[in-house]
Amino acid sequence: MSEWKGATALIVVDVQKGFDDAAYWGDRNNPECETNIGRLIAAWRRHDWPVVFVRHDSTTIGSPLEAGTPGNAFKDVINGSPDLLVSKSVHSAFHGTPDLAGWLQEHEIAGIAVCGIQTNMCCETTARVGSDLGFDLLFVLDATHTFDIAGPNHKVYRAREIARYTALTIEADFGHVVSTAELVD
Repeated sequence: MSEWKGATALIVVDVQKGFDDAAYWGDRNNPECETNIGRLIAAWRRHDWPVVFVRHDSTTIGSPLEAGTPGNAFKDVINGSPDLLVSKSVHSAFHGTPDLAGWLQEHEIAGIAVCGIQTNMCCETTARVGSDLGFDLLFVLDATHTFDIAGPNHKVYRAREIARYTALTIEADFGHVVSTAELVD
């Protein structure tokens, strides 16, 4: 029997220095994101619950997250060794290496709490896939952030709006949207 049987793993998605490149990404929401991620990691470690770090190794030349560049490194809030490190070049941590779903199942882990960057991209995709694979999902919205997006109609959709849309989608059919305080206080 696994020491983590029935536990919820913290999945920390793409908290990398390359996302600090405002000239590339534009305006972001939630300046408290990294602080909240740090609180989550500390709480999970205090309880000896499973912690997974996910790193996006971009294959796009010139990307701030390109593998082997300074931007590919984790931000300082990501410290210590994770129980599992997943590398990916696509949106979902469940399509990275090593196999996240297999590792969670091997350790009889029942749920995932997703946090990281970007809310509506890799965090949302990881959350949706994890839910579809049968894991209980907690989406820690205030421990994520995203960026403004200009649509094909040239309208700028604000990061705070995009995060709300993600929360609505997750809560409607995939899992539960929670706050950092709900999980650590």
